[in-house]
This record gives sequence, structure tokens and C-alpha cells, in this order.
Amino acid sequence: MNRNMVLAERNRARESLRAAESLTRDRCYADAISRAYYAILHAAKAALHVHDVAAESHPAVRRMFGLHLVKPGKIEPQWSAYLVESLDDRLAADYDVEIFFSKEDARSECRRSREFLARIKSYLVKNGIKETELRKKPRAG
Repeated sequence: MNRNMVLAERNRARESLRAAESLTRDRCYADAISRAYYAILHAAKAALHVHDVAAESHPAVRRMFGLHLVKPGKIEPQWSAYLVESLDDRLAADYDVEIFFSKEDARSECRRSREFLARIKSYLVKNGIKETELRKKPRAG
């Protein structure tokens, strides 16, 4: 396990979720949806680092999450679906300027991200990451 990378990705996930919630409050709904996706992406990467699996591209994260976590039964399939749906929403939010996103859309994405992060947190704890480590910012290096 690459403990530093697990914690760094988890920290980035938390930062992205905080940003998504702040953007929702500021009525920047498309940007909030994008940040909510990145919270899920970084949480997924944290879970992969538990198994020393690094995936840099968005499709690679999705593929490796399914292969190393869902297929062997370590994580339930619904969480893979969250990752895929969230990416679709992020792409629409970032690139389709004709779509209107509502406050409820942004809140829904933030809620989905919070749920995903909570599930990944429990997975990390089950796999040897201490609760106290999850509250700290990771060390550099």
C-alpha cells in the first residue's frame, strides 16, 4: 500500500467536495458539479492506492476501480455506477454550454460525492488506514 498516496488522494477528494459545496452556495452550479466529480475521482484513486494500483487517466481510474475493487467484491457495484454517472455529469457541466444546471442538480451531485467519500473512507479504514490519519493533511514526499 502506498499510504502517502492514499492519504494525499483522500485529502484532495475532501478539498474537491468542499469546493463543490462552496460553489453550490455561490450559485456556480456547473462548476460545483465538476468539482463533485473530482471528489469522487480522487476518492476512487485513494482506494486503488490501497492495492498499489495507480491510474492517471479518467478512463483508467474507472476501469481499474471496476477490475480491482468491484469485480473481486471489495466494493459494491453501485459505487462504480456513481463514478461513471458523475463523469458523464462532469463532462456535460464542463463542455455543454447549452445545459442549465439547477441548485438541486448541484446539491444532488454533492450528496452523491459525500456518500462516495463515506464509502471509500470505510474501505480505507477496513484496509488499515487509521481514522486519525484521515483527519490529518498528508506529509509531502
